[in-house]
Amino acid sequence: MPTLLGIDIGGTGMKAAPVDTNTGDLIAPRHRILTPHPAVPNSMARVFAELTTHFDWTGRVGATFPAVVKAGVARTAANIDRSWIGTDVAATFARSSHCDVTVVNDADAAGVAEMEFGAGKGQTGVVMMITLGTGIGSALFVDGVLVPNTELGHLKLGKREAEARASDSVRQRLGLSWGKWARRLDAYLLELERLLSPDLFILGGGVSKKSDRFVHRLTTNAEVVPAKLLNEAGIVGAALAAQKANGTSPTPAPAATTAAAPAAKATVPPAPTAPRDGTPSSA
Repeated sequence: MPTLLGIDIGGTGMKAAPVDTNTGDLIAPRHRILTPHPAVPNSMARVFAELTTHFDWTGRVGATFPAVVKAGVARTAANIDRSWIGTDVAATFARSSHCDVTVVNDADAAGVAEMEFGAGKGQTGVVMMITLGTGIGSALFVDGVLVPNTELGHLKLGKREAEARASDSVRQRLGLSWGKWARRLDAYLLELERLLSPDLFILGGGVSKKSDRFVHRLTTNAEVVPAKLLNEAGIVGAALAAQKANGTSPTPAPAATTAAAPAAKATVPPAPTAPRDGTPSSA
């Protein structure tokens, strides 16, 4: 059973679990720690190391990251500190955890997992995965091939970015009813449909567990379905990306660069843990 550790990093939480990359199943309960604030490299690297230590993990690790990621380096920063821009994320986490680390865009990883094991399996045409959490992430697939780093949560709706109007964190913070929030989400999906004409929308993030509250209110021509992997898609996709980066995966995982671990392991101070309450973390 090929097993890799997947770590899903978002603006609210950082969560991890070992993944059977043949089936997409988590083989141990996920462990979640609050994302530190400010979400600067040193603080987040400490939490990353604590997650690997929790599982006594010394092998390869795949990690998602809420940014455009090229060759392991963050080129943007969404819901994390801007000091990450230009930082080699993979190398930073490899130094703190003393593991080999592969880093990819968070929504891309979730999308890959859904295309391999979830709602997108066997789907052709244009498929768009939208993750609804702290922000909004996007992953675009054309006949199963990923177009990486789309970051369409930053698309403007009027004078504001879409994630400032339609993310799940906005719904919670403003106390919006499901109907009012669905109208905001619908406006965003209709704009994506106007621009890209997808055949299928897959909605992920923690709120996907409550899809019966809002999916029926959406008016797109494209079919809209909840993610089957729910809030575990990022963890699974991260593990798949790490596997592909080492040349052993048949899945269409995002292109990624793996940073090698240093030789000796350092002691890392503990970070506060959060309950496994299903709070969305992503994108």
